[in-house]
Amino acid sequence: MGILLRARRLSVSYGRVEAVHGISLDVSDGSIVTVIGPNGAGKTTLLSATIGLLPSRGDIDYEGASLTTLTVEERVAAGLVLVPEKRELFAGMTVAENLELGAFARRRSRDAMSALNDVYRRFPRLAERKTQLAATLSGGERQMLALGRALMARPKLLMLDEPSLGLAPLIVREIFSIIAGLKMAGVGILLVEQNARAALQVADYGYVLETGEVALEGPASDLATNPRVIDTYLGGSVPASA
Repeated sequence: MGILLRARRLSVSYGRVEAVHGISLDVSDGSIVTVIGPNGAGKTTLLSATIGLLPSRGDIDYEGASLTTLTVEERVAAGLVLVPEKRELFAGMTVAENLELGAFARRRSRDAMSALNDVYRRFPRLAERKTQLAATLSGGERQMLALGRALMARPKLLMLDEPSLGLAPLIVREIFSIIAGLKMAGVGILLVEQNARAALQVADYGYVLETGEVALEGPASDLATNPRVIDTYLGGSVPASA
């Protein structure tokens, strides 16, 4: 299994305030890597820097090549896609129209149609609601639409920022089942998630980010049994199977 994404000595600042302090992490092909930690730890900042929304210092390599000089659009075209925490759907457009926008990097209509069929196969509910406005969808359906739109770009690395935020436990379980299925399809996933229990159940490897630094890392199964992680992050989490 090769390294898809490699960050080394990565630091990210907002003006004069450094939010991420020289961290390193790897994401392998077809693996799920999760980053957990408290609010304000720098998790979203990490994703924003990786996709190119924030300037950074240090090295970020993707498929062995530096991302430093690439724009956001070029990174998306290369196979990196971010699903942001707020989902950022176009509320006044239909489900189908939102999905079509996700295929902007796909040059051939045949490719876009194949991607659309794949999305509808993974998310039958979106196929049922393809003519509905995004504004009329439930929270879980909106998250499915955000994931579906991202998949229209055929990502090699999918970055997810708090995919379970605001969702009922039953829908959380469904979303994480979908995430696990994407791994089986060979998509590498970098998952930022407040629901540490659900994240560690689905992930292969994990990082605990605290105050912009990696406090702990290791196989997800090891972190899930680490007393510090249990005391700090798992006590209040809702199990994915709840």
